[in-house]
Formats: sequence, structure tokens, C-alpha cells
Amino acid sequence: MTNEREQISFDVLFVGAGPANLAGAIRLMQAAKEKNLELEVALIEKGAELGSHGISGAILNPVALQELIPDYMEKGCPVETTIQGDAFYYLTRNRAISIPFIPRYLHNKGYHVISLAKFNQWMGAIAEDMGVNIFPGFAGKKLLLDDKNPRVLGVQTGEKGLDISGKPKSAFEPAMDLLAKVTVFGEGARGSLVKELDSIMGISMNSMPQAYETGIKEVIALPDNSGFETMKGRSLHMLGHPLGMGTPGGGFVYEMKDKRVALGYLVGLSYEEPMMDIYDTFMQFKRHPFVAALIQGGKVIEQGARTVSTGGYFSMPKLVVDGGVLVGGCAGIHNVPALKGIHVSMKSGMLAAGAILEALVEGDISGDRLAHYPDAIEKSWLKSELYEGRNFYQALSRKGVSKFFHLGAQYVTGGRGFRDRMPLEDDSRALKPVNDSGPGMGGSKDGAAYDGVLLVDKLTGVYLSKTIHREDQPPHLIIHDMDLCVNVCFPRYRHPCTRFCPGDVYEVVENEDKEGGRRIKLNPSNCFHCKTCDVKDPFNNITWTCPEGGDGPGYTVV
Repeated sequence: MTNEREQISFDVLFVGAGPANLAGAIRLMQAAKEKNLELEVALIEKGAELGSHGISGAILNPVALQELIPDYMEKGCPVETTIQGDAFYYLTRNRAISIPFIPRYLHNKGYHVISLAKFNQWMGAIAEDMGVNIFPGFAGKKLLLDDKNPRVLGVQTGEKGLDISGKPKSAFEPAMDLLAKVTVFGEGARGSLVKELDSIMGISMNSMPQAYETGIKEVIALPDNSGFETMKGRSLHMLGHPLGMGTPGGGFVYEMKDKRVALGYLVGLSYEEPMMDIYDTFMQFKRHPFVAALIQGGKVIEQGARTVSTGGYFSMPKLVVDGGVLVGGCAGIHNVPALKGIHVSMKSGMLAAGAILEALVEGDISGDRLAHYPDAIEKSWLKSELYEGRNFYQALSRKGVSKFFHLGAQYVTGGRGFRDRMPLEDDSRALKPVNDSGPGMGGSKDGAAYDGVLLVDKLTGVYLSKTIHREDQPPHLIIHDMDLCVNVCFPRYRHPCTRFCPGDVYEVVENEDKEGGRRIKLNPSNCFHCKTCDVKDPFNNITWTCPEGGDGPGYTVV
């Protein structure tokens, strides 16, 4: 492999600054210090700052953190609140029915509510103090592979300063080749580099399809004596309206500091109704009488969106290749029944770090040697958590009351249920044609339903996410066939991209070149980097790629 780009070499390169990679980097440096080894370790993050792309609810089970940093509270871990109890409700159209039986995996007493943005910043500072070279604002754009055999050599960063046609401007910065003996991919759900790796090495060949949910999440500042006062100290989870029984998903409200709450709603991307608008579904949840009473008088101060991997244990890809390791969300590591991904992601990074150090010491970074990492998973509590939820999303996707029979059977059989390895369909194939899909789920589109304070529209949500993209750059969202959008997708599904995107990235406009025609207009500057479009497009006609490093959301609280 020869090129003229600048090359920088490391022992280990972590791609992405989420909990999995940050925990992995810290554990690697801890283990290296124990063995008196000097390592060159780097971590790159596409966000402008550590934490700026970290969106989460988020409840933190501290089990992995306690293993990694036993004195985490003394070291200033940014805990918002510690949960004292739980509440679980089923929402009908107008009522909230309290469910007295709360499954064991939703017992959150003693766990912490955190801002993932702040948490990632805190962990990043610890990693940097331990010697990890951290480079925010650098996106991993392309895999670097050995030409002679399929071995990961590192990643190439994205170019900066290209104009919209792809030509260098005066402020152009060329790409760099970041080489490493071992590259750790911690991109989160639907990672673009992991997609590329899969297309080349087939790492998901023997796995079930991955499933996803898209979550829209907000931080809301509440007034004195708000309706939420009656729920203080408890985590709230809700199922039912507006999704009903047919689509996986649900909502939550968690207490934060300074009279704030984290509120969110997740929609399973296995939904069938092409007219369903994910953002409007979120608004319907907020307008439900029970939820509205909790947040009345509040003000949204931050909003964001993200997909999470929910397929479970059987959807996980192969975790190691020669020179490469997958951790966290991009590996499908998520405790689906518990609605938690942070602690299991952290544990995956920590276990990967142990295997990587052993491989470096032995001078063998082959996939066979790095396989000590998935072997370690099988022997740890991580396997127990993942395996219990191996069929959970499949059961939750069942229609009608049958889902509760399946969920109940799984609960008493440790995750097996009536049938182990329940089938799972690719989310992109779930939509039914408009004429076959039944009643719509679009809800009200009346602009008067938004007040700009507590109920904000999509574009206001983009503003509140502090999302910024340099306008004059090549679009990072690629529609491969525009004619297919108009001639095939519209008659069959009525342009679902305009509804499943929470940021109004996709817009139908008049085609100036054809009388009475239409086309899809891209607004990439609105992109949350949630990657819903990459998952849900029924023709796989949309590909999400990384924009310039440093672009995207600027979360500080969520």
C-alpha cells in the first residue's frame, strides 16, 4: 500500500469516543502500566469535542464503571441523580395504567441518571491523563486494509475544506492515514466503517439481521412545583400509546439535576406503516394527558436523535478480524430488555483491551489471537446479560397480545421462550405499500400543535441540538438513484424518508426540469447523525457517510 498522504502509526487506534472505546482505552493503559509497557495509543472522534455526539437517556448501571474506576464518585463522575425506585405504565389513548409487576431487568434502584455528553467528557479526561492521544474533530472515513490479505491496518481520516463539488478550497486539509497494529471500532449503532468492513469480510454473514430503534430525546427544564414532583426519585417507563401493540418502542422520563428531566421516546424501525412519522409519534407521546401533566410549564433546552442496536445476541457480528476489534453499539452489544447499553458497552471495551494487550505482547494480532476477546465475553457477566435478552426484541415485535405470552415465556425461561433463536426481519424490508398498510399513524401535522417552548417542531429541534455542518461541502448523505425515489418509492411508499427522518433532511420539492414533477431535496445540515435513513430506506438507496470531522450535533446535556 503506497500513497502520498501523511501516515501516523500507533500500537492501538480507537475509532469513536463512546463509553465502549473510552473504557477500553482506560483499561488498556491500566493493564499496560501494570506490565510496565509503553504503548502509543490514539483515539479519534468525529464530533467537535468529546461528548458532543453522545446522546442518551441515560440510566447507568455502575457495575462496569466500578470495575474500571472503583472510586469513580471521588474522581468526580458527573452523576445527575441516583434512582430510588421505578414506575411502569401502559398508556391508552387517554389513560395511564400502572403496571404493578416490574420485570427484574427494569429494577433501577441504586443506578445513576447521567448526561452521556458529560460522562464521555469525564472519561476522556481520565484517558488523556493516562497517556491516550485524543483527537476530536477527526472522522474515520475509510478503512485501510492490507492489499495482500484482508487485514485491517487502520483508518483514513476525511478530507476537510472541499467545496460542494469535491474540489479543494483554500482551507483544504488532506486526509491522513492513521495506522495501528490493532484498530478498535466503537462507532455506535450502524457504524459506517463497520458497514464497509462487513461488505469486505462478511462479519455478519452468520448472524441474524440487526434490528434498530430510533430514539428522540430531550432535556426539559421544569418549573417549580411541576407535575413531576410526585415522581421524584423514580425512573418512569411507558409502553402503549401512540404505538399501540404493533410496533416495539416506548417512552421514559428520568430525573436530572436543577429541576430538569430527560424525556425520550423510541420507535422500533420494524414498523410497517409507511405514513408513520417518527417525530410526530414522539409529539403524540408528549401530548398524552399523563405525560403532559408531568412536564406542563416546562421548556425544551436540548433535543437530539439516535438509533440503537436492538437485535440482541444472535444479531451480533463477528467481533474480531485480523488487526481489528468491534466493541459497543457497532457490535450490537446492548441489554435490550433492560433498555441499557452503556455498562455493557463499557464491559466489551474492557474485555477487548485485555485481549489486545495480550496479542501485542505476543506479537500476534491475528483474528485467531484476538478471539480471546469474544472468549472472554462468553465467560463474563456480559454474556449472561446479553443472552437473557437474545429473543426479547423478536417477542416485542409480535402483533397483538401474543407478544405478552412470548415475553412472559422468556422471562421464566431465562430468555429462551417458546422458540430459541426467534426469526428477525431486516428493518428495511418491513414497510408495506400504502394501499396495504392499513390505517395511518401520521397523527396531526397542524402547526398550531407546536408552541415553540415545550412542543417544538423538527427544525427547532435541530437548532436545540446545536447541529452545525459547513454548508459548502459534499453531501454526506448519498441518494444513489434519484429516479427510483420518484418513480418507484413514491407510488409505493409516498417518500417515507420525509417522515422517518427526525431532522427534515429529506424534502419533496418541485422538479424544475419537469413540469408537474417532483424530486427529493437534501438538507444535510439538519442531520443528527442518527442514521435512521441508512437503516429504514426500503430500497437501501440511501447511504450515510461521515461529514467533515467536527460537524454534527453539539450535545452538552443530553
